[in-house]
Amino acid sequence: MIGAMIDDAIRDTAARVLDACRTHRLKVATAESCTGGLVAGALTEIPGSSDVLDRGFITYSNAAKHAMLGVPASILERHGAVSRETADAMAAGALAMANADLAVAITGIAGPGGGSAEKPVGLVHFAAAARDGRRLHGEKRYGDVGRSAVRREAVVEALALLEMLAASART
Repeated sequence: MIGAMIDDAIRDTAARVLDACRTHRLKVATAESCTGGLVAGALTEIPGSSDVLDRGFITYSNAAKHAMLGVPASILERHGAVSRETADAMAAGALAMANADLAVAITGIAGPGGGSAEKPVGLVHFAAAARDGRRLHGEKRYGDVGRSAVRREAVVEALALLEMLAASART
């Protein structure tokens, strides 16, 4: 199943991320909720990725986000797991807990259930953070297009954010 989700387009983007990170001598960490490790999986699909990928955190539950990444309970209570604030805290936590220069975080509602009027199925928040202080955030509303499609598109977006941060790094 995971191999099927990592198609040629994702593989090509992952390879570009790894190349940009190698050029700038950067290590990467991922903090994933709704993608369940697919971003790290896409990176490790490329031979030799161990020189760039430090680690991946799969933090599906709020308890895991808090325990593994230090996401404050107050953020989870006030904004919910699927929010810009939580994505930002996940990315910051991944940097704090890893030996990485860049981190990307993904949290969303892949469906088919679990959505609401305020936070519909297909809503995904992204955050990317660099140890030098650069930050990126994205919000996508993919719609109720199916769980696999939401997760695939979230991987594409997360890799794009990492590629932007890596390509703009100062060496």
